[in-house]
Amino acid sequence: MAQAAFVIHSRPYRETSQLVEVFTREQGRQSLVAKGSRQPRSPLKGLLQPFVPLRVSFAGRGELKNLHAAEASAPAIRLTGTALYSGLYLNELIYYLLEAQTPFDEVFDAYHNTLKKLAQGEGIEPCLRHFEFYMLNILGYGVDFTLDAETGDAVRSGAWYGYRPEAGFVALAGPEPGAYPGDHLHALAELDLSRTEVLISAKRFSRQALGPYLGGRPLRSRALFVKGKRGSRSE
Repeated sequence: MAQAAFVIHSRPYRETSQLVEVFTREQGRQSLVAKGSRQPRSPLKGLLQPFVPLRVSFAGRGELKNLHAAEASAPAIRLTGTALYSGLYLNELIYYLLEAQTPFDEVFDAYHNTLKKLAQGEGIEPCLRHFEFYMLNILGYGVDFTLDAETGDAVRSGAWYGYRPEAGFVALAGPEPGAYPGDHLHALAELDLSRTEVLISAKRFSRQALGPYLGGRPLRSRALFVKGKRGSRSE
């Protein structure tokens, strides 16, 4: 049975094939062998690319299955510039954070919608922060922005808070490096990223919260983004 999917990673395999990591709506992340997909006349040649909505069918008993068929279900989602690097970053989050062969249909829909927003030119930083916060909550890693994790007291707008991984925010005696203003936490609880300073706090929190689950892996999308910016400056 064919199912909706996106390619999130691929690499050459043997002389004419590919190893393809796909994110499917019904069966989550799957590792597939696309036999002969690099042959000049293969119908799969050029199709197994990121950001192309696909319908795929595959089978196999082990962790590595065989891709039987794939076809585009809609035109490719066109991402350019910073939006392209952002899409690649989403792919890395899917690859590293989601357990293989486990359905995450709601994440699939959120991922697809985020790609479309990026292609439509919506604000990149808010799009990424919304998706990161969503992933943290879906995976059970989210925190309560409205309560002190130590005392249970309500977060106060005029106070300062420090972040404790996997616990939440605790009140501090005053401002110190890395502290979060209470009013920023209230805004994050509402996903109100309309203020630049709150957006900066959201990005810092996302990196702190996701870091332990990414296992210290260097993200290729970030490296490509930095390299691209350096290249554009030298032109």
